[in-house]
Amino acid sequence: MEIDLKTFTLTEKLTQEQKDFFNKYGFIHFKNFISKEVVENFKKEAQRVEKEWLASGIDKMNGIPLKFGKDEKGNPMIQRLCFLSQHSGILHEYLQDPRLKALLELIPDNENRIGEDEKDGLVFNHYVNADNSKFSQMGWHTDSPRDLFLGQKILKMLNVGTHLDDCPMENGGLRVLPGTHNLSKMKVLFLKKQFIDHKPDEKEVGLNIEAGDLTVHDGDLWHRVEVCPFTGEKSRRRVMYFPIVQGKYQPKNQQSKTPFYHKLGKLVVK
Repeated sequence: MEIDLKTFTLTEKLTQEQKDFFNKYGFIHFKNFISKEVVENFKKEAQRVEKEWLASGIDKMNGIPLKFGKDEKGNPMIQRLCFLSQHSGILHEYLQDPRLKALLELIPDNENRIGEDEKDGLVFNHYVNADNSKFSQMGWHTDSPRDLFLGQKILKMLNVGTHLDDCPMENGGLRVLPGTHNLSKMKVLFLKKQFIDHKPDEKEVGLNIEAGDLTVHDGDLWHRVEVCPFTGEKSRRRVMYFPIVQGKYQPKNQQSKTPFYHKLGKLVVK
């Protein structure tokens, strides 16, 4: 599928062009959504929460396992935090941004909502390509199988990413297969080996992302995260994701059980 890699500006109301682009390709890229100052504040908040959780020995949040690695000095770090906005007033306030509410229009359902307390809430992914890192890439996958593992009907959802580091296409990062969100449910589930297949696809598209950008992708869209060809600090990529969901409200709390798919394969899911 030939595609014009356009970027857009997100306001409190989506344009028809933005809706058409998303509906056709299954993703959309908004430039300069937050300022560089806000980016730095968000990084500091994530570091603060990470430090508190490490000191407390927390290994799960609301039933969802955290993902641990080590920094360049061999110190423990958390490379995937979840439900982060429940522990940060700044990030909770961010999810109230009316521009984010405009994204609800991308799923035709009056019950759409930002899933701050559902799925994995606001997730902070910290990719780094280093000897001690446990999190440098992510294989091809869609976000749909989680519903099946929970014995639920697959409902439409969106994943909204707030990018906190520059990541030009040549540095790896997000790769998508445009239009695959419109495939049959069988191909949404089985087009590739979920999470296991890391091979580049001749039809994939990479995005040139800068810190402060916002990306949105359909949960049925096949996507992956390519490993950075560089190592150390130059390979660092931090991005926060939250879901837009529909259907019955299903909040999680500290008594929530760990979903079966985490136990089964210890899969890394956004």
